Amino acid sequence: MKQPKTYHDLRNCRQRISLHQGGTRSGKTYSCCQILAEYCWHNHDAGQVISIVRKTYPALRATVMRDFIEILESQDWYNPNDHNKTEGTLKLFGNLVEFFSLDQPQKVRGRRRDILYCNEANELTLEDWRQLTFRTRDKIILDFNPSDPFHWLYELPNREDCTLYKSTYKDNPFLSPELVREIELLKESDPDYWRIYGEGERATNRRAIYLATEGQKPDTAKLLGYGLDWGFTNDPTAVVAVYKQDNALYLEELLYERGLVNSEIATKLEALDLGREYIIADSAEPKSITELKRYGYNVHPSQKGPDSIRRGIDLLKRHKLYYKGQNLQKEFHTYKWKIDKEGNNVNSPEDANNHLLDAARYVCLNLLQPKYTGKYYIG
Repeated sequence: MKQPKTYHDLRNCRQRISLHQGGTRSGKTYSCCQILAEYCWHNHDAGQVISIVRKTYPALRATVMRDFIEILESQDWYNPNDHNKTEGTLKLFGNLVEFFSLDQPQKVRGRRRDILYCNEANELTLEDWRQLTFRTRDKIILDFNPSDPFHWLYELPNREDCTLYKSTYKDNPFLSPELVREIELLKESDPDYWRIYGEGERATNRRAIYLATEGQKPDTAKLLGYGLDWGFTNDPTAVVAVYKQDNALYLEELLYERGLVNSEIATKLEALDLGREYIIADSAEPKSITELKRYGYNVHPSQKGPDSIRRGIDLLKRHKLYYKGQNLQKEFHTYKWKIDKEGNNVNSPEDANNHLLDAARYVCLNLLQPKYTGKYYIG
């Protein structure tokens, strides 16, 4: 029976690290799960420990865990009595398969394993990768969409024990014609997405507004303030902390959640223990700002005006930018300039994928921009 390219690539790989880069629906995840299930079947009572990992547990449960269980059920290999859902473990032909996420530190730095499979590995930090590999005896499998212009994953093929494989939707024989047509619409509607998710090629930063690096703020960095961007149904309420040291800004994601009313936002802020530090909020909702002030928070409206977006972006771009947080990472890689009919950037950003970055922009406009006196300005 014909299988996706990734199935054969992984089956034939003899290197310690098997790295699978590809576009959407290329069959990477399903093929990796299938190979691991077959490995357990071929190695009865070997006592092997196989770890299947993703950044967050909800994403793990909804994707790779679901695929793995589906494969076992299709082969009549799944026994619910062998599946400890509380611990996230599964006994399979005398081997142990464990599912865990990187938001479970005790698992990351826990016991050793024989085989490691990192699903959507571009969500992992370099430190995540190091901690996992230090505790892996044998095979390491990683798959990812190359949606990041810069990432530690791109350095792995330089290792002698790593082989890079690429795949696209064309390498998956099980896709329907309708789904193929949907993917190929990206050619015209969004060439950047087509390059990543259609062709499986590394993202370029041709339209990226900011260049930023994942990094922890130094202890000596000074807090400028907190930015707050309102949301509810479609957009999240976003809160970001902005720190400064020398010519660098350090952005830390604190809140990114939909459906919050103002009383719930106040409760979230209380849990974050922001004290009386400046909170610069989108001035489009003066009523919400007033309500948060009544809850005791030092909230100020952001500067507005026809040129405020460009000025705020310019202030951020004058600094080296570092970030901490998964949604911040996504926004840095997807917030981009508009383009004209010829495909050239225009000096105006698309109003999407920018909630945390807008919140950071409010802080910079209000607290970094001198107002003639050379002092910080509070609106």
